[in-house]
Amino acid sequence: MFKKLLGHFIRAHDMGIDMGTVNTLVYVRDKGIVINEPSVVAINTKSDQILAIGDEAKKMLGKTPEHILATRPLERGVISDFEATEKMIHYFIDKVHQTKNLFLPHPRIVTGLPLDVTEVEKKAVEDAILQAGAQRVYLVEEPLAAAVGAHLPIEQPTGYMIVDLGGGTTKIAVISLGSIVSQKSIDVAGQELNKDIVQYAQDELNILLGEETAERLKIKIGSAVVEKELKELKVRGRDLNTGLPREIVLNEGQVLEAINRSLRIIVDNIKYVLEVTPPELVSDIYERGLFLSGGGALLRNIDQYISQQINIQVNLIDDPLTAVVRGTGAILENLETLKEVLIPSAKEEAKENKI
Repeated sequence: MFKKLLGHFIRAHDMGIDMGTVNTLVYVRDKGIVINEPSVVAINTKSDQILAIGDEAKKMLGKTPEHILATRPLERGVISDFEATEKMIHYFIDKVHQTKNLFLPHPRIVTGLPLDVTEVEKKAVEDAILQAGAQRVYLVEEPLAAAVGAHLPIEQPTGYMIVDLGGGTTKIAVISLGSIVSQKSIDVAGQELNKDIVQYAQDELNILLGEETAERLKIKIGSAVVEKELKELKVRGRDLNTGLPREIVLNEGQVLEAINRSLRIIVDNIKYVLEVTPPELVSDIYERGLFLSGGGALLRNIDQYISQQINIQVNLIDDPLTAVVRGTGAILENLETLKEVLIPSAKEEAKENKI
């Protein structure tokens, strides 16, 4: 009886994490998504002290003195700053548990991984989560997690195409029988679109915008297909001639002109994955359509744009930003039935190699 009660207590704090370049989302068993905060850490470089994490740290981006560094510790969905990532995960684990209790166990954690990660990158993710306080780490590729989060029957012998438009990377995968058949990952995603807007303003309007301003333009008036009535937005930046502040008005046509090249790259890579996919699975995709997930899928009319370019129906997954973390949560709730979608940990692979 005691073991059953203890087992229930342990499961109540198990977590699914979508650790993204831009945002980290956390799912807790029996509670759903409880955290959605920026993947940002602010550090005092003089003392090596963590000053803020998440929402509070994001407020500091681009506004810090020399000795304070507000940074994103993940690039392309993989760890670029191990210590900052560990502290960030530890912060989120503590935030989930809220109250300190001597008998609280370390949680089991299911986390998504980008496609094409190296063994070193995979081990870094595992180690960071374990050192942050996890009891055990389960790994799943993000497109598979998104498909599970979208309730697609991926275990069937049917082809499903997922395009996960993240902050640092776009992951394109064709799934059948619970595994990825063909795939491609590219470093063109939400952050790249922001940089495109900054570059456009610099080249065409002679004004330097911050990346946060560019993101606001993308969210407020960005569209992959220009509509009849052009939306406009006032923004401020630094005039490159005078060095003084200047206010300009941009419309959605200009924003599309800025991001058009990156959108074409994404479409070209979707076409490439279709070209290397077995014909029977392509037939399934044509029948059922392509599924879009990730924060980038929130760009207005991007489903319409991709559909026009590849002549296949494009389905926007409900609440695309949370698809991956909902998938990790579903795996967490059904570890036995969904264990086939998990990938071996670095430790498990090391043991197999020794044998």
